[in-house]
Amino acid sequence: MQFVDLKTQYRALRDPINARIQRVLDHGQYIMGPEVKELEAALAARTGAAHCVTVASGTEALLMSLMALGVGPGDEVITTSFTFIATGEVIVLLGAKPVFVDVEPDTCNIDVSRVEACITPRTKAIMPVSLYGQCGDMDELNAIAARHGLPVIEDAAQSFGATYKDRQSCHLSTLGCTSFFPSKPLGCYGDGGAVFTDDDALAQALREIRVHGQSGRYYHTRIGVGGRMDTIQCAVLLGKLGRFEWEIERRIAIGERYRRELASLESRGLRTVVVRPDRSSVWAQFTIMVPGREAVIEKLKAAGIPTAIHYPRPIHAQPAYAQFAREGATPVSDRLAGQVMSLPMHPDLDEATQDRIVQALREALP
Repeated sequence: MQFVDLKTQYRALRDPINARIQRVLDHGQYIMGPEVKELEAALAARTGAAHCVTVASGTEALLMSLMALGVGPGDEVITTSFTFIATGEVIVLLGAKPVFVDVEPDTCNIDVSRVEACITPRTKAIMPVSLYGQCGDMDELNAIAARHGLPVIEDAAQSFGATYKDRQSCHLSTLGCTSFFPSKPLGCYGDGGAVFTDDDALAQALREIRVHGQSGRYYHTRIGVGGRMDTIQCAVLLGKLGRFEWEIERRIAIGERYRRELASLESRGLRTVVVRPDRSSVWAQFTIMVPGREAVIEKLKAAGIPTAIHYPRPIHAQPAYAQFAREGATPVSDRLAGQVMSLPMHPDLDEATQDRIVQALREALP
């Protein structure tokens, strides 16, 4: 059994993907070829954003967004600790300080009620994470940011394709960043990512930053990075877009079926992530909270069911980031890290396999 079944997906998309890759091989423009602009136009249109700037990875998307906003030493960025390390990593790389806010126990997204108290004169941006495929309370967060004159960067690495009040993830704030890592809802066959914005100046800054700060060939107007997304990776995504809407529908349906089938196990301590009624989740991971997690994982492994933990240790509890921990500030994040586990989730997951997973889980729980 596959945790994320990319092989079945490829078999369904073999012809359009192969044709797209062959086109790149034929024209030979492997860096910044025509597929880059074609993909950016398609993704911008899909989200409604004025600009899409493709980049080398989801991590680069976050880093470059902070760079475009001028974040640097002495600045603070408010974010969450219960997420993948890249969210905090990019802040520290620029010499800034991550200020970790706790998350909600039911959605695992940033607890907006705790944000405003963390704003100081050094705060330069707020960076919520749309964890597991669902956006947080973006309107409330944007309102707080507006009162303090702050930009908001949505870390939407896991939520491309999700909606929030009938608007698309990545087009909900100043900047939206996503990842095209192979296992993401929309994934390429390597690393890739994108930044979305309606701000013309930020978009221009991002385009310069991704080519080492160049505004013209060998004319460097700002500090930049080598942040381009390869033409072949763009071609892969163009080949996948024709099936993407169907895949989103499948993810939502599979996620809802999981939640229905697992509801009877709540009396035994299992909890599923709550999806708010005004938004959707694309379930980049289908994550549950269980008692006695390690024993449950071992029993599932013996039954041939793969699992993963997203995430076993919050960022502030990582040795390299201990200096940014604030005592007593993130009890929910600390608790969730000891309870969460993710089940197989992909658009080609059939009901028989899903039933097998649920039954194995039922037998594994204490």
